[in-house]
Amino acid sequence: MDLLDFTDCKLYFEDPLPAEAEDLIAQAAREYGEPSAELALLRAHLLAPENLTVLVGLYRYYFYQHRLEDALQVAERAMSLSGRHLGLPTDWQRIDENQLGSAAANSFGLLRFYLLALKAASVVLLRLGRIGESRARLIKLAALDSRDQLGAGKLLEVVDEFQVTEASTAETSDSTPNHLICAA
Repeated sequence: MDLLDFTDCKLYFEDPLPAEAEDLIAQAAREYGEPSAELALLRAHLLAPENLTVLVGLYRYYFYQHRLEDALQVAERAMSLSGRHLGLPTDWQRIDENQLGSAAANSFGLLRFYLLALKAASVVLLRLGRIGESRARLIKLAALDSRDQLGAGKLLEVVDEFQVTEASTAETSDSTPNHLICAA
């Protein structure tokens, strides 16, 4: 399946949003960086708790404010909501190709959103230093996206290369005599 083909698919931001929630998201954008921006997003979330546009706004706010634990919670909430609508298992590890095909037939755009939320959670986990958890998600995503259209395979390669480099650097440091470290 071509995960980059958007013809004939509804996208998450096309779902209707209550006017008040839309105004609150616009307010948050104007007031970005101020505490009132978060409050506006949270109020929008109270008005439309299952609207993915609101969740994307919250995720971006938390991510760019470096509030990574909060961003992770929002990414997981987005996966939970979109997964439920798609009939996917609540545990992302249990998704197989048959379920992926059924989900694509149900809503291709929402499936793509789900997979991108899984990737977003992986990125946040990387930034939190939770490499093993991130790798597990990236491995699953790469297996589901065999043509690597969402870039999980490439990201996994970078993570693995970084780990190899870091491990060899640690080995070099461990094998260097203490008198050489002190002299440097």
